[in-house]
Amino acid sequence: MQPPKAADASDAERRPEEPREQQGPTLKREERESAPHRLVGSTLSTVAEAEQADRVSGDEPLLPARVHRPSDLMRLLVGLLAIVVLLSIAAFAHGTTTGLEHDINKGTDQAPDVLIKLAGLVSSIAVLLVPVAFAIERLIKRDGLRIADGVLAAVLAHGVTLATDLWVAKSAPGTIQDALTQPQPGAALTDPVHGYLAPVIAYMTAVGMARRPRWRVVLWVVLLLDAFAMLVGGYTTPFSIVLTVLIGWTVAYGTLYTVGSPNVRPTGQHLMAGLRHVGFRPVTAMRAEDTPDSGDPSDRGRRYLVSLEDGPPLDVTVVDREQQAQGFFYRVWRRLTLRGITQRRSIQSLRQALEQEALLAYAAIAAGANAPKLIATSELGPDAVMLVYEHIGGRSLDALEDVEITDNLVRGAWRQVKALQSRRIAHRRLTGDAILVDRSGTVFVTDLRGGEIAAGDLLLRMDIAQLLTTTGLRVGAERAVATALEILGPDAVADCLPLLQPIALSRSTRAALRRLARERSQREREAVIAASDAAKLAKAQEAQASVPADRKALRNEKQAEKRAEKRAIDDALDEAREEDLLTQIRRQVLLIRPQAPVEPVRLERIKPRTLLSFIAGAIAAYFLISQVTEADFGAVVEQAEWGWVAAALGFSALSYIAAAMSLLGFVPERVPFVKTVLAQVAGSFVKIVAPPAVGGVALNTRFLQRSGVRPGLAVASVGASQLFGLGCHILLLAAFGYLTGTEKTPSSLTPSRTVIAGLLTVAVLVLVVTAIPFLRKFVVTRVRSLFAGVVPRMLDVVQRPQKLFTGIGGMLLLTILFVMCLDASIRAFSGPDVPQLSYASIAVVFLAGNALGSAAPTPGGMGAVEGALTLGLIAVGLPKEVAAPAVLLYRLMTLWLPVLPGWLCFNHLTRKGAL
Repeated sequence: MQPPKAADASDAERRPEEPREQQGPTLKREERESAPHRLVGSTLSTVAEAEQADRVSGDEPLLPARVHRPSDLMRLLVGLLAIVVLLSIAAFAHGTTTGLEHDINKGTDQAPDVLIKLAGLVSSIAVLLVPVAFAIERLIKRDGLRIADGVLAAVLAHGVTLATDLWVAKSAPGTIQDALTQPQPGAALTDPVHGYLAPVIAYMTAVGMARRPRWRVVLWVVLLLDAFAMLVGGYTTPFSIVLTVLIGWTVAYGTLYTVGSPNVRPTGQHLMAGLRHVGFRPVTAMRAEDTPDSGDPSDRGRRYLVSLEDGPPLDVTVVDREQQAQGFFYRVWRRLTLRGITQRRSIQSLRQALEQEALLAYAAIAAGANAPKLIATSELGPDAVMLVYEHIGGRSLDALEDVEITDNLVRGAWRQVKALQSRRIAHRRLTGDAILVDRSGTVFVTDLRGGEIAAGDLLLRMDIAQLLTTTGLRVGAERAVATALEILGPDAVADCLPLLQPIALSRSTRAALRRLARERSQREREAVIAASDAAKLAKAQEAQASVPADRKALRNEKQAEKRAEKRAIDDALDEAREEDLLTQIRRQVLLIRPQAPVEPVRLERIKPRTLLSFIAGAIAAYFLISQVTEADFGAVVEQAEWGWVAAALGFSALSYIAAAMSLLGFVPERVPFVKTVLAQVAGSFVKIVAPPAVGGVALNTRFLQRSGVRPGLAVASVGASQLFGLGCHILLLAAFGYLTGTEKTPSSLTPSRTVIAGLLTVAVLVLVVTAIPFLRKFVVTRVRSLFAGVVPRMLDVVQRPQKLFTGIGGMLLLTILFVMCLDASIRAFSGPDVPQLSYASIAVVFLAGNALGSAAPTPGGMGAVEGALTLGLIAVGLPKEVAAPAVLLYRLMTLWLPVLPGWLCFNHLTRKGAL
């Protein structure tokens, strides 16, 4: 925590002027929400009394007028999921929907006509009058922004309703249409979504009617009455009513999240009033600034330094609903992906958060740890709470200089952890900003909000691992381990080694470890470059001083120089290589406890890559099954032309020769061509277990290193090959796309609208990336790191035209062979009545599908390639009865059949030491 700024402006100058009329002892809920910056009950009276007695000053940053609530985003996602589930039920459970409609119609047939007509009349009038009445009430109470939000949501909901009606009428499957519409006289159908009810629901939700008891009752009565009247009258279906409610509800929360909700967070003036309400007499309240590396300060609440008329100052933490909801999705993700770790609830109520922090504060002091003393708590209106602590007046560990962090200070931090663990209290976040050092050097532990009492052994060991890493980042692994051993003993420290892994540490600590890893890589790269330059200089000096010899002696001398240069680079790399911090900590602990367990505990339940692969595989399986079931494969196979099948197999086999050429063209060193071809065949086995863009790069790099190419140059050669391949891919896609647009009109050179739209899309993306600083920095950093090693290698290749011709020619030949393989697969199943596609169209489909396959996280691009190729072939005019088997044959020839030869080649090269 940094020292607070001096007060330079009052809250009244930073926030719009608020009404100051005296309020009664209580306020109704709708009155509280209409004036979000007022306090409830007697606190409001205290505000007025304080302003009349003396004007309090404070330093409060300007709060935004609107905030984007994670809860609104969560409700939006839930609404979208519910709509998808509803439409899936309507599409696949046709018997269930029909039976439900039949039962409802049978039960409502006996309703009196008078009752139905009366309900319809009352509901049709009330559904329009209720929103208008609520708008009038809000305008009278000067809450017009909510009405504007509601009107915007209603307009958007009406647009979504029209789009849904058009989709159901024109493109939706028949089962969905039957579930959402009712037949009417004259072969007409009812509207799938009610054009007036969905906007009304969106309006009522956006303005917050459902949060007010009186209006909520009226709202539900009107909605149920209207739904009953339309359902009994045969103007709708149950699924249509549910879909209408979901669309209105989802659009409302989407609107609120997009434009933001009115900010109800309390200001410094409310804090002053709350302190007076619990018996303090504050003079100033200054916002304490958080350090840039303080993790997620919003999750800990806003902190203030409050000075009193009499007595020492106070540290006050204000927690409001918006701050509490921040980080919700990260906590949900950690809860889903980590096993054996009890995460706190993703969203706690303010009362639960207040009670948890207060309980931990009292428990820490009772355990003998130095922790801020909690002296008061209170609510600040309906959406915030405050916790009042005694002021310590120190600096956090992150704010101290390295020379100020002594061994005694580190021992003090470990003593606090020992005291907490003696009562089985887990802190859960022992980062540098959670350790406070006062002016006398006493260490305090703060930020206990996320801790747990009665914690298990796993959480206690995680605390030790976290503090070892936190102190190791500042004083080094040796001092951090030595002080921990002195206070906790060797057994407790050794038990935490299996948890000494990044996934068990805090976000800020993981970020610091990644930064150190980048710095180590940079130092190693600089050492290799310096050693290479020194070896080249020594070789040049020896060449000037040496006497010319015969050709054989010169060749032997060059080989000896290369070996000497390689040894010098390897030696420099070994000298520059550094252990990461976690490895250093393990090594220091193992010096004391050699038998300590070091095997990391598996904490991850599921990895992001596994989840993405599963989702992509499920989508691909659904798509392929739906395509395959519609095709008559018996008739297709009977009519297949096996000559074209053999041709597809031949083109697939020749592609490995082209792949070897495209790699060797960017390797100036001599590498055996036959072994390179075998390595490309082995890549067919490797890409089954890894994404193609990852597995192929790793295998080629390893192969070049084993072939005598230095590691840095091997990576640069593969990178240059990939970079040239990307450029050729983009140019070929643009060229063939242009030809596809002009082939039907040879006399015109105007490209198709699709090509123009694609180019404009790329231009817009480039402008967006260059306009946003974060994206621009990200792209520039990645491109600069790529070109740092690749460009020198490309310059070496350019000086050898034969190599450059081999590399580019291999890439073009590889693309041509794959296009010919796909064309042969199409011709194998094309009958005389099927129109033949041009090579330009097939090339565009192949290049687009291959790009998606390279970007897909699934092994071999499974799912993404099949879907992209099938949809692309259908889009260019090939019947789906031919497109599906043609794509399956193409993937059989290029992905599945080469697996066994690839496995044999992989084992052969491994035995020979080539991999």
